Amino acid sequence: MTKSEPKKQRGWLNKSEMAASLGISVQAFDKWGVEPVERIGREAFYNCRSVVANRLGRAEEKHQPPGDEDLDPLAEHKLTQEKLRLTAAQADGQELKNEITRRKSVPTEFATFVLSRLAAEIGSLLDTLPLTLKRRHPDLETRHIDSVQRELAKARNRAATLDDRLPGLLNEYLDTADS
Repeated sequence: MTKSEPKKQRGWLNKSEMAASLGISVQAFDKWGVEPVERIGREAFYNCRSVVANRLGRAEEKHQPPGDEDLDPLAEHKLTQEKLRLTAAQADGQELKNEITRRKSVPTEFATFVLSRLAAEIGSLLDTLPLTLKRRHPDLETRHIDSVQRELAKARNRAATLDDRLPGLLNEYLDTADS
């Protein structure tokens, strides 16, 4: 029993004819993934019904919400947790701003700036102290003035490094305050 070869039917177009009738390239038509109606030899034939069905199916897929298998089952819970965390951070930030407005606290940058300026002023006062002592008390011996100058130099050097030491002192204070 011999199998009869199908013959090309009216309305069937090969790939290049179908692509030309749709106004697209053959490569674009290939990407659509339209199933041929029939294959005769090496040639595939398409009809309008199969092309329209393919396009409608793709349009439906685009408008369908993604399936549940793609979603994280805890996504809503995670989103709620993140919103709570963000709200808490915003509340903390606002509370800190309120404390600054009420003048109950200051930013550490401001405290460092002020204490550095104060240390510089103290250092300049300590520089002039031996001369002031000598002027007011001329009966003081030079060795006494030198001794005072040495001690003042130590204090001046400590005051000059205050801005460098402040972050460490702040950390030390916070460590003792936590425990």
